[in-house]
Amino acid sequence: MERLTDISTVKNILSRHGFTFSKVLGQNFLINPSVCPRMAEAAVQGDRVGVLEIGPGIGVLTKELLERAGKVVAVELDKRLLPVLSETLGAYDNLKVVNADVLELDLHKLITDEFGGMDVVVCANLPYYITSPVIMKLLEDKLPIKSITVMVQKEAAVRLCAEPGTRDSSAITVAVRYYCDPELLFHVSSGSFMPAPKVDSAVIQLHLHEPVVQPKNEATFFKVIKGAFAQRRKTVLNSLSSSLSLDKNAVRDILKAAGVEETARAERLTLENFADISNALDDRSK
Repeated sequence: MERLTDISTVKNILSRHGFTFSKVLGQNFLINPSVCPRMAEAAVQGDRVGVLEIGPGIGVLTKELLERAGKVVAVELDKRLLPVLSETLGAYDNLKVVNADVLELDLHKLITDEFGGMDVVVCANLPYYITSPVIMKLLEDKLPIKSITVMVQKEAAVRLCAEPGTRDSSAITVAVRYYCDPELLFHVSSGSFMPAPKVDSAVIQLHLHEPVVQPKNEATFFKVIKGAFAQRRKTVLNSLSSSLSLDKNAVRDILKAAGVEETARAERLTLENFADISNALDDRSK
């Protein structure tokens, strides 16, 4: 089989199919031969594992997953890549390619239909522009998956793996920590891709678990998180008052009930703080 990280090979394959890169879809194909084996090894523990891959491109990571997993279902939005994948991965009988937008798919049904009885993991080289929406869909849909191993922009990796209550934390930091334990596995330079992006990347792994805090209402909990970070340079008092359209005195009472200083900023709050604020907000609404 042709080496899918060889630049001339990749160019020849793409040329045969008349393929050109789409900036809109954030297409950057891996040409560093060491990256995908490391990702696949981290994601797949045992040959009975099923893998959901998002955005297989020409199949560089997919090939490594197929050689380790029981089955791989690769979701690819760009229909122009379907004949490319047929050429590069046609020898494998444990692959199914789904031409669809992962953000619009019923992933529960897909996993049930394709991976019956298997432990399921997600592994993907995510386009930068859909990193947060895809990760939050995978988490909020509460899918029967064990872990998520993804390559993302380096700055996004720092936010996703930050500890809540620290300077690097953001709304997605808190949301991710609610559902899982994140781990930064390794960095990937921009030169590892064709075409090379302007920024470096990193591979992270999210280990899913039951939520570590129990807010009375998840919807309120996430509304509070989003609102607190909406104006992160402001105090949590001002940010929540603006985002929740509440009088400042009402927010003061909520923060007091939650045991949170009104001068605190969102980046300094813990998961427990956000749960306490959301619970106090729900109690006030009764």
